[in-house]
Amino acid sequence: MPAPKKYDDELRERATRLALDARRDPASAAGAIRRIADQLGVHPEALRTWVKRAETEAGQRPATSSSDAERIAALERENRELRRANQILKSAASFFAAELDRPPR
Repeated sequence: MPAPKKYDDELRERATRLALDARRDPASAAGAIRRIADQLGVHPEALRTWVKRAETEAGQRPATSSSDAERIAALERENRELRRANQILKSAASFFAAELDRPPR
């Protein structure tokens, strides 16, 4: 069970939007995240993480978006499962091949 959220979604979206807007303006870009975090009562690192994620999702920052990360994780799980099934089939094939090579009693 995931931990309860400290900040609600509305506050998260509002803070992210304010920080992104402030960072676009060169006059207010310096210290924008810390200033907005203090105004809204949010931890600055939490806001920095939200802004980073929003920039990644918008394609402004080179990184893997959350939808791509979910797809990669699902493909990796499927790959592990298929490798395991393949190993089981190889073991079974070698077992039955050994049974066929035994001389009859």
